[in-house]
Amino acid sequence: MSDHKLTIIDGKTVAQTIRSEIAAEVSRLSQTYGKVPGLAVVIVGQRKDSQSYVNMKRKACAEVGIKSLDLDLLENVSESDLICKVHELNANPDVHGILVQLPLPKHINEEKILTEISLEKDVDGFHPLNIGKLAMKGRDPLFVPCTPKGCIELLTRHGITIKGKNAVVVGRSNIVGLPVSLLLLKEDATVTIVHSRTKEPESIIRNADIIIAAAGQPAMCFLIVALLLLDFQIKGSWIKPGAAVIDVGTNAVDDSSKKSGYRLVGDVDFKEACKTAGCITPVPGGVGPMTVAMLLKNTLDGAKRVIEC
Repeated sequence: MSDHKLTIIDGKTVAQTIRSEIAAEVSRLSQTYGKVPGLAVVIVGQRKDSQSYVNMKRKACAEVGIKSLDLDLLENVSESDLICKVHELNANPDVHGILVQLPLPKHINEEKILTEISLEKDVDGFHPLNIGKLAMKGRDPLFVPCTPKGCIELLTRHGITIKGKNAVVVGRSNIVGLPVSLLLLKEDATVTIVHSRTKEPESIIRNADIIIAAAGQPAMCFLIVALLLLDFQIKGSWIKPGAAVIDVGTNAVDDSSKKSGYRLVGDVDFKEACKTAGCITPVPGGVGPMTVAMLLKNTLDGAKRVIEC
C-alpha cells in the first residue's frame, strides 16, 4: 500500500491571504500618514487580452485600497509620446508603481520604454538594474518580477525548504525562467535550467527536488522534437517522488466539451504528476493569482519606501 501524500497548492487561497495582509498595511499607511500606495497602469491599444489583464489588476487594486491611475493610450501613439507619459508618472509623487502592459504595438521598442520607468517605481521588476542586482551575490533589487516572486512565495508559505535542494527550471525567458532561477540561487538551491537545446532533459528533471515549469507552449516545441513527444507536457514519470512542482505554463488545448472550445493546461501532465509529486500547483488556479498579488505587494513596498522615509 502506497503512503504517498500529495498537497495541491491552492494559489487562489494563498493570494487572497496576501491581499488581506496588503489591505491591512494600506489601511495602516492611510491612518498613520494620510497616504495610500498608487499604481499607474498604462495600456496602449485595444487588445482584448491586455484589456482583460488590466481590468483584473485595477479591480485587485480597489480591493486592497491601492489607488489605481489608469492611462489608456491609442494604438498609434508615438514612442516619444509614450516616453513623455512615463516621465510624467515618474515625477508624480502619488504614483509609487508604474506598469506598462505588454505587448506594445510593433512600432514601439519595449526595452526602451521599460528602461525609462523609474527604478523606484519598476513594480514589474524588469528594469535592467533590478535584474542586474538580482543576478549579483549580496545585492538586493528594489523589485523582483511578479510571477517568479509568486513561485517562491508559494514554496515558502507551504513550508518547502529551498536551501540545499536540487531545483530545475524548465525555460529561460526573461519574464519567468531566468529571474526565478536567480531567486532560487539566492535561496541557496542548486539550480539547473532546462531549455530548448538541453540534451536529455528527462534525466535532469528526474533529479529535481523542486521543479519550476515555465516553458510555455512555443518554447516546449523544441523539447518536443528533441524528446519525440506528442504533446507539450512534462510527464509524471519524470518527477522524483515527493518533489515540489510549480507549474507556470498556461497553454490552450482544444476541448469540445467546453463552451469556449478549449481548456487551459500547464507545462506538466497534472494528472500523472499527482501520482508522484509531494505538492503541485494546478492550472489554472496556481501561479496565476499570485502574479497579481505580488504586483500589489511590490506597489505597497514601493510606497512604504517613500511614505515612511
